[in-house]
Amino acid sequence: MTDFPHLIRLESADDPRVADYARLTDVKLRRRLEPERGMYIAESSKVLRRALAAGHSPRSFFMADKWLEDLADVLAEHPDVPLYVGDDDVLEQITGFHLHRGAIAAMQRPEPVALEQLLASSHRIAVLEDIVDHTNVGAIFRSAAALDVDAVLVTPRCADPLYRRSIRVSMGTVFQVPWTRLQHWTADLQRIKDAGFTTAALALSEDSITLQELAARRDERLALVLGTEGDGLSAATVHHADLTVRIPMSHGVDSLNVAAASAVAFWETRPGVQERTAPAS
Repeated sequence: MTDFPHLIRLESADDPRVADYARLTDVKLRRRLEPERGMYIAESSKVLRRALAAGHSPRSFFMADKWLEDLADVLAEHPDVPLYVGDDDVLEQITGFHLHRGAIAAMQRPEPVALEQLLASSHRIAVLEDIVDHTNVGAIFRSAAALDVDAVLVTPRCADPLYRRSIRVSMGTVFQVPWTRLQHWTADLQRIKDAGFTTAALALSEDSITLQELAARRDERLALVLGTEGDGLSAATVHHADLTVRIPMSHGVDSLNVAAASAVAFWETRPGVQERTAPAS
């Protein structure tokens, strides 16, 4: 086995050096604790490698012996980063779950990107208003990466894109798509409009246009605004948006899950498609 001089063997679940990994299943605690500490958890070898490839810095590594060889190259590249290793039962007592996906790492949370910087460098963005489910946030980021969305903006109450479940569901694409958290929603909606974006709220409304009609407009700069699970977008957001857009449904279905709706909207409005003509009303 490869020699790891920075390896620290854990003998007790009460070791204060691994506080970053304690109670990972306590969602309420972790949502507050991780941003306060300026860190997040990268779970699985694939996600960890994508985080490192994006330039993020590890605070420490945490794993069972059986995963050491799989990440030997990564560990060798970070000889000054603590490497905590323990038996499965000790690791599970610390985290609250069995590490069946392999190694995890505590990573430094990157500095937020300024809203003006993201808007200046983007032509098509997604805005997530108060989407609280980490699975949905992760799935939206994965679709955004796959379908060439330039950036994602999340409102103050939206779930953390760097929470471990969001990261895992996104397959690490949260490290690839630039994003930032808005501070003054819905005042920031006006800032988006002032930057030249057409703001399109995905919501059911009497004056809504279809997604195909939106795509046919070929807006040079487009912000797709997606709302929280259940209630959808707030009335204030719908009122202040330039357009209200619906995805036509069949068989009496009134709406899609927000993650599914985002994928449909990103696909239909993707750049580089041939000009399409909206159907006659």
